[in-house]
Amino acid sequence: MPKKSPMFPGPRTARGAVLAILLSNADQTGAEPLRGRVTLAAIVRSLKRKYHWPIETTSFPSNAPDGRATWATVYSLPAEVIAAALDGRGRDWLRSSLGEDR
Repeated sequence: MPKKSPMFPGPRTARGAVLAILLSNADQTGAEPLRGRVTLAAIVRSLKRKYHWPIETTSFPSNAPDGRATWATVYSLPAEVIAAALDGRGRDWLRSSLGEDR
């Protein structure tokens, strides 16, 4: 099966907000774009399956604020994917998702 090219979701959606963070190579500092509507894992799954982004997942043991053992997960895009996306229409899409198109 041929590899499908990644597609950009709407820039002002929760999927768009998460993809903007991945493309800008910034750290996600909380769940602001989600606002309790859906989990980050569900958005990442959608970006992988529906929009064809090759998001990498790394999980490691961590501690919850109350001291319980838990797992933390980090999502990222390979550097070459970010570069290719930004060389295409990604730079304009990223600006619009960050509200810089006004």
